[in-house]
Amino acid sequence: QVQLAESGGGSVQAGGSLRLSCADSTFTSSLSDYCMGWFRQAPGKEREGVAAIDTKGSTQYRNSANGRFTISKDGAKNTLYLQMNNLKLEDTAEYYCAAVSSWGCVATITPKFFNYWGQGTQVTVSS
Repeated sequence: QVQLAESGGGSVQAGGSLRLSCADSTFTSSLSDYCMGWFRQAPGKEREGVAAIDTKGSTQYRNSANGRFTISKDGAKNTLYLQMNNLKLEDTAEYYCAAVSSWGCVATITPKFFNYWGQGTQVTVSS
């Protein structure tokens, strides 16, 4: 029902910042009805969870992202964000937005929990 689209990726130097955005491209679904998450995948590696948020605002972060990344929702703009600060070389990956319907959902960074996925946006961090 929801169709996700990410934006905001790009190339930055280590220590820099980026803000990723995720929105419903159909303009018919409210993201407040879903648990949401950000995931990433680098070439040759499995997809891993970065951050997640449930419908009550509870969050979960990957240990390496905690303290540097912040996941949030803007209900008025119907948009999910991932603010990334102090980026490191190992943060380089394709970043994906994901969602699962709100009934019984929790903030989790487990990819298999989510059933709606965007097409991804590339983040490249250089020295």
